[in-house]
Amino acid sequence: MGSPFVVAQAESGGCQLPALPYRGRVRRAVVIKPAPSGVPLLVLQKRVLWLARAVPTPLTVQDDGEAGTLKVEGFTAQGYDAVREVFQRLVDEGRETGAGVSVWRDGREVVRLSGGWADVERRRPWRDDTLVQPYSLSKTFATLAALVAVRDGALALDEPVAAYWKEYGVEGKERTTLRQVLTHQAGQPRFPQEAANLDLLDDAGLRESLARTAPEYAPGTALGEHALTYGHLIDGILRAATGRSLQEVYDSVVRPALALDAWFGVPDTELERVADLEYASPDWPRQLHAAPWLQIPDGALDTRRVNSRDWRQTVFAAANLHTTATAMAGFFSSITSEEGPLRELLGPQLHTELLTSQVTGHDQVFGTRLTWTLGFLRDRGKIAKGGIGGSAAWWSLDHRHSCAYLTRRLDDHSRAAEIATVLGDNLAVVGDD
Repeated sequence: MGSPFVVAQAESGGCQLPALPYRGRVRRAVVIKPAPSGVPLLVLQKRVLWLARAVPTPLTVQDDGEAGTLKVEGFTAQGYDAVREVFQRLVDEGRETGAGVSVWRDGREVVRLSGGWADVERRRPWRDDTLVQPYSLSKTFATLAALVAVRDGALALDEPVAAYWKEYGVEGKERTTLRQVLTHQAGQPRFPQEAANLDLLDDAGLRESLARTAPEYAPGTALGEHALTYGHLIDGILRAATGRSLQEVYDSVVRPALALDAWFGVPDTELERVADLEYASPDWPRQLHAAPWLQIPDGALDTRRVNSRDWRQTVFAAANLHTTATAMAGFFSSITSEEGPLRELLGPQLHTELLTSQVTGHDQVFGTRLTWTLGFLRDRGKIAKGGIGGSAAWWSLDHRHSCAYLTRRLDDHSRAAEIATVLGDNLAVVGDD
């Protein structure tokens, strides 16, 4: 796998600097201070902002020898100091133990902040290249893999899935379409009871359980985020229609085209960057409104499983993308652009289809009224996607900026909402009628 790095122009000073990967690893607790020469880098090619791995701002390190408190580090452009203030308060109050924040405007990153720790032992500081699992934010990138196959003519949005995946066309699913799958109307918001004895990593077994069983409701008649099943449904369709897995399409087409530092199946070379997830409180999983849709197969919310190497290196595309705040905010910054990499990847017609509101209604999993596009939540103010546990990313239609808040501390979305508020955004999503 080739390096995504190219020579980049520094924001200040006008000199050419090589954008090299950071391979260092802090093995003891540190207090980190930005070096005076630290500058953020942008990577430009073909009029498109390429979102290569976030290159950490140069740092000087003061070792205190033991675990302790880590200040928020990074940069904010003029006019964005309030974002730092809110983020620092979240860390100081203990509501955040490890997260990254990124804001982009006019094709450049204007905020890049890191705070807290990347590990449960509090010995590895969160860096701006720290990877974390944002749960359902992953689904957007599973969608893109499916849309690449639509672009290539291997799939059609309104053709029955059973036309490609023969085993799927049983038990009332004969007319289920790809569009219904992508917009959470396929009637399979959770795995069937027969999958209760399957292991979380039994990819083939979980796919087959969805193909064999009846939907919970007639496809197209109700709405409910396909919380854990989304990636397996898309993977099954892609395998049947193209002979390639979701991961293969994502790795060979989507990720290179968008130059994303975002991984389905973290390679060995990137594992040291991955953050450990932790609960905000021991009973957090049981407090979730969506808990009934997350119980089969067992383990998707169990930090002993999701912090394991096996989980990080498998593909569970509804939930386990691993990425950075900079990569997600950078991606969202160009999702509506007519000259952006997403439109170049999909083509004008499919790009427009991706962003267009498809269905509005009461989402039984979220418990509220929502509007789904093919890959995002949308309302009059934003195009967004979040994940259980508190991570979120969005493009503000009102203010023309993007933001990503990615966290390892599994709690509600109030932290991202407070960042949104100081940016003038409202993170609450309502149906776009």
